[in-house]
Amino acid sequence: MKAFTKFQGRVAPLNRANVDTDAIMPKQFLKAITREGLGPFLFDSWRYLDEGELGQNCADRPVNRDFVLNDPRYRDAGILLARENFGCGSSREHAVWGLMDAGFRAVIATSFADIFYNNAIKNGLLPVALPEDRIETLFEMAGGDEALVLEVDLEGQVLRSPKGWKFGFEIDPAVRKRLLEGVDDIALSLAHAEAIRDYERRRAREAPWLFPDRPRS
Repeated sequence: MKAFTKFQGRVAPLNRANVDTDAIMPKQFLKAITREGLGPFLFDSWRYLDEGELGQNCADRPVNRDFVLNDPRYRDAGILLARENFGCGSSREHAVWGLMDAGFRAVIATSFADIFYNNAIKNGLLPVALPEDRIETLFEMAGGDEALVLEVDLEGQVLRSPKGWKFGFEIDPAVRKRLLEGVDDIALSLAHAEAIRDYERRRAREAPWLFPDRPRS
């Protein structure tokens, strides 16, 4: 998993609450078994005027020009701004894969659905929760003639604007450490590899019938 320390990018303001995972990554794309290639289908039913299919070339599809990701100001945005309860609905991890494949490294919202939040941190996508008044301020700034650019500093737990202002944010220390180090579930387990081996050796001695193929030691 790619570590997250600092990231600077344009902010795409998705002015909606209760954005569910079916909207983020519709059901027809859940057949994908890899994390790559889902970016063009992100918010597919809002982004395009037809229904997409997995593996389809999206270059010539008719687009909804009123949708934020089709606005030239937010082209190549790396930070998504939304409202409360982002990522509600089903537990599909493809929603996070699609966001990351589209170039997003952080989502800023008032609150997040628990499963989406956990899927995000397991994949290196930073969810930043802010109070409603600060979210409102960010929407006001992000809706101008030029895209809002922010630096997300996880080490310092702060959002910075090139114009000089900054907002602090809270995050669980264990989540912060995991993202800073780029540690996924497998790496967390491997950190205890020697303890796991010790346990297996001990169990093999205590209950050898559970390990018929293991050499006796």
